This record gives sequence, C-alpha cells and structure tokens, in this order.
Amino acid sequence: MLLGVVILVVMAFTTPWRVMPPGTPTVPPDAARDFSAGEIARAAAFDAATSVPGYLSLGLTVLFAGLLVLTPFGAKVLGRLRGPWWVRVVLGVMVLSAIVEAVRWPLGVWFEVVLRDYGLSTQDWAGWTGDRLKGLAVGVVLQSVMVLVVVALARKVRRWWIPAAVGAFALTLLGSFVYPVVFEPLFNDFRPMPQGALRVNLMTLAERAHVPVEDVLIADASRRTNALNAYVSGFGATRRIVVYDTLLRAPQSEVELVVAHELGHAKYGDVLVGTLVGGLGAAFGVILLFLLLGLVRRRTGIVSAGDPRAVGVIMGLMSLATIIAGPAQNLISRHIEARADLHALNLTKDPGTYLSMQKRLAITNISDLSPDPVEYALYASHPSAPERIAMIREWAALNGQPQP
Repeated sequence: MLLGVVILVVMAFTTPWRVMPPGTPTVPPDAARDFSAGEIARAAAFDAATSVPGYLSLGLTVLFAGLLVLTPFGAKVLGRLRGPWWVRVVLGVMVLSAIVEAVRWPLGVWFEVVLRDYGLSTQDWAGWTGDRLKGLAVGVVLQSVMVLVVVALARKVRRWWIPAAVGAFALTLLGSFVYPVVFEPLFNDFRPMPQGALRVNLMTLAERAHVPVEDVLIADASRRTNALNAYVSGFGATRRIVVYDTLLRAPQSEVELVVAHELGHAKYGDVLVGTLVGGLGAAFGVILLFLLLGLVRRRTGIVSAGDPRAVGVIMGLMSLATIIAGPAQNLISRHIEARADLHALNLTKDPGTYLSMQKRLAITNISDLSPDPVEYALYASHPSAPERIAMIREWAALNGQPQP
C-alpha cells in the first residue's frame, strides 16, 4: 500500500496535467478544418480495418492469461518438462511464449496485410517473419530473467517478495540503459548522419535546448515502413538523436521540428522519470504477484512461487497487469507528449511549420483523426492530430502570432 501511494504521488507531481498556462484561449479540435474529407475517410477506414485484428489479439491475450491464472492448464503443460528447476523455468517461458505467438500469428499476418494495402509496410514476408521472431526472442530472454529471479528467490528466501521487488526495480533501470545499445540494433541498422546543414541544425537545436547529445544517427526504417518518426535515445554517453530515413523525405524545417519535440522529452527527463516510475511499478507488481499467488495457488495446481510449474501463473499475472496498467500509462503519456509539443513551439517559435509537420505525420502515418473513447484509452499514447493542431493555434494566440 505504501509503495502504491508513492507511485501515485510521483505520477501526480511529475505528470504535466496542465500544459498551457491558465487563461490561454481555447481552440476546439476540428479535423475537418485541416484535413480533407478524403483524408478523414481514409483514416477512418484504416482504423476500422486494423481494429478487428487488434481487438482479437487483445482478447486472445486476455483469454490465454486468464487460462494460466485461473486454471491448472499451465501447471499441466509445464509439468511435462524435465531437467533442473532453472532449465524448466526457461523452457516454460519458451513453451508458453511459443503457444501465445502461434495463436496470435494469423492475426499478425492479417494486420500486416492491412498495412501493406494502405502503403505503410514495405517489408517482404521474410523480413516481417524475422522481425517478429526477433521480437519473440527478446521477449523470451527478458521474461526468462524476471521469472528466474522470482522462482530462485522463492526457493531460497521466505520473504522472497522483498529482494524480488528490489531486483525488479534495479532490472528496470538497467534495461533502460542497456536497451538502446543492445536491443535497438537488432531491429534497425544505424549510421551517422553525414555532415551538412541538417546535422548542424539538429546539434544546434540540442545545444539551445540544453540537452547534451553525442551523435545524430539515421535508422534504416524504410526497409520496414513508410511511417515517419524520430526519437532521442539513451542516457549520458549513449544519448543520440535518431531520425528515420523516411523522415528525411520531409522538408528540413519539419525534420528539425520533429527533433525539437523529441529533445523536449530529453530536457524534461521523461525517459528517466518514466524509467523510475516503471521501476517502482515493477516492484509494486512483484508484491502484488506475491499476494495474488496465494489466492490462485490451489486453483492453478502449483505448490508455491518456487515451483517451476508456477511460470505460467507468473506470466499470466504479468500479462494482465500490463493490460490493466495500459490506459493509465497512455493518459500520462498524452500529457507528456503535449508538453514536448509545447517545448518544440517555444524552442522554434514556428507554429506554421509545426502545424504542417503534424499534418504530414498524421496523413503519412494514417493516424486516427477521431478515435473513439475506448480505443483512445487503450491505444493512444499521443494526443490525436486535431488535438495537437488545436494546441498549436492556442500557442500562437497566446504569443500574439497569427493562427496558422
């Protein structure tokens, strides 16, 4: 309970619940003002086409997690495994992950076909399969480490949830530092941006934002997608600006504004704060896991958390916790993204170009221009394009500039 209160307090005081100053003129979001009827219809059609496999995938994930948490299915499957306990734990994670992936694979193919139909995906099936298998492998490695720690401590320590919670917090922090260096290169090749005006301008933006950056890299995203994006990755000596090669097709001024937004995340320490909150959440999750295991232990046919057959229950509870926490994480993320938009506007003072950039991103990425409340809560980590454009006009009015 104490840790839960700490998490709520940290989130309450670190989340920018109100981005614009009091008294800012309100501009209501209006997709029809900035997007044609054809663009709005295309976005709605794309959303409808992706919603079905998306909801089915979510439903299957919940169903399988419930099967692991409320029935002895996991214990029966994993009871067939042989070998030392730690081998059975790793094999258990692999087996259950493979079952989930096999069930969801056709839905992934369905989703990929939709992306290709709308011109977003540029992958062939070999590339798509390779990326999906690499993602599965990364997930298995990370989950195996977490579950191994829990089972090992439960076998040795009576109050295992205490060191496990500390370990979960530490592993989350370590993962944030390691991921950009170890895991990002598995999915993209990176090359330094050549010397030129764009590189100089991006480094200058970073200096003006007081964000130390070691390098500017280009990711070969075009081999996978036509979507546009950029981000600031890493901490300290590993911090770098990463630009999708697809984004380089946009005007240079728009590329600079996308990066200005991402520099806002670095300036306000959004990744670091998010990592700390994530670490606290992971520790809270371990304690919750301890409490819930006591309630479902008999129902699932396991002896204790130290039982290698408990892998299924642990994975099921982790999966459900991730889904349940999603809407709250998205709510906080949307406010953080709005603050990064405000940072970009304050840094560049160019609302007209920023509006053009938001339109380009929305049209190219086929963003949902009018998400329904359920999808908005479940999936939207960013404000909708009309909301972001409305804020641009509010900023212009507040700063005495003509509304773009």
